[in-house]
Amino acid sequence: MSSEITAEQAQQALLEEFEMFDNWMDRYQYIIDMGKQLPAFPEEWKTDERKIRGCQSNVWLHHRRDGERLHFEAISDAAIVSGLIAVLMRIYNDRPAEEIRATSPHFLQDLGLDKHLSPTRSNGLHSMLARIYEVAEGEAA
Repeated sequence: MSSEITAEQAQQALLEEFEMFDNWMDRYQYIIDMGKQLPAFPEEWKTDERKIRGCQSNVWLHHRRDGERLHFEAISDAAIVSGLIAVLMRIYNDRPAEEIRATSPHFLQDLGLDKHLSPTRSNGLHSMLARIYEVAEGEAA
C-alpha cells in the first residue's frame, strides 16, 4: 500500500473493491482472504499489554513510531477478525498520528459492516479502532 494516498482515499478504494461483490457471503470471504495476507506476528508480541479487550477472539496489536508515522501490526486467532484487522491496517497503518485522528471510520457504515457483523464482532472491531485512536492520541505531537 503506497503511503502517498491518504487514509480517506484508502477508505474510498476499499469501498470500490467491495462494490464488486453482490452478496455478503462473498464480502465475508474477501475479508477473510485479506486477513490471510497479514504479515507474521511474532509470538513474543502476544503479551497482555498488547491484547485488545472487548474482542470475543484473541487480538493483539503492536505499534511503533517510524519518524512521524505510526506503524501497526496485529493478529487474531479468528479468520474473520484477522480480515477486519487487515481492513483497519489498509486505512490507518503507516500514517501520521494527526491523520489517523482526523480520519473518521465511515467505511463501517458505508460497507454495512456495522449491520452485518455479529454484535460481539462489531464490539471487537470498535475496540480495535479505539486502540488505534488511543495510540494516535498518545503519539500526537
